[in-house]
Amino acid sequence: MTRLLPIALEQIHAQSLSEFTHRLERQVKNNDAALHVYPEYHLRPEGRSEMGDEPLEEYLSSMAEPIDGKRGKVLAELAGDLGIWLLPGTVVEQGPTGSFFNTAVVYSPEGKLAASYRKVFPFRPTETCVPGSEFVTFEMKGFGRIGLSVCYDAWFPEVSRHLAWMGAELVLNVVQTGTNDRTQEVVIAQANAIVNQNFVASVNAAAPTGMGRSLLVDPEGRTRIQAISSEEITLTDVIDLDQVGNVRKHGTAGVTRPWDQFNESDVPIKLPFYGGEITPTRWQETTRAKDSKNQTTGNYSRGTI
Repeated sequence: MTRLLPIALEQIHAQSLSEFTHRLERQVKNNDAALHVYPEYHLRPEGRSEMGDEPLEEYLSSMAEPIDGKRGKVLAELAGDLGIWLLPGTVVEQGPTGSFFNTAVVYSPEGKLAASYRKVFPFRPTETCVPGSEFVTFEMKGFGRIGLSVCYDAWFPEVSRHLAWMGAELVLNVVQTGTNDRTQEVVIAQANAIVNQNFVASVNAAAPTGMGRSLLVDPEGRTRIQAISSEEITLTDVIDLDQVGNVRKHGTAGVTRPWDQFNESDVPIKLPFYGGEITPTRWQETTRAKDSKNQTTGNYSRGTI
């Protein structure tokens, strides 16, 4: 069996909502990608350039809206009209108490909000958004389960591991990295794919906002497509999500099967750093069936930290 997912990774600089709409409409005409993915903080206020000398909080405030605000309605309608899955990067979400979150949003071909994920690890002290507290995956009907992470989240292996445990066959890490540690992030994307045996897409902004070098890695750590510079580029590919199950069954390079590491008779391994433990029966749940303990809201699943 094959579950083929055509995907487009958009390495471009920030756009206003109107610019974004026009460009996406052109892109949809030029390729048949089912899923379009954009970088972190991609949408900027209408008539505004990149952040200048103003305080960060003022800039964030100028972009902040509730998830179901005007911007969200436009994005949902756009995805529905074009018949695509759309991850327009992250938006500044104004929470119910006025707090700001750096939130990845996904819209379905039916024009509905399919998932929203608040970045758990904001880049401190620079990023002043409130951290999220839940991991999020969602089901792409007819394709498979997708996990969400944002930029600095990738540096914390707990995020990618938990998303894999929740069933994520592809992790979308949207990024706005304009610093030299993008070199390390490329390696981290490969490492997260290898240790979790799933696809990882790391989508960075183009210059002058980001250092580019976006890439898509397969469950054995092989780079399928990659931008070699910070210039604007659309990376396209068609991946088979069944490759995840095949690699976990037969092993990376036909050898390594970490998800089959434990037997049910093994004693739990204490994790003093977390105040918890690895329980063998829970470890294996990701390869047996969807985790019945996850809370499910609509068509996306959440796991609380």
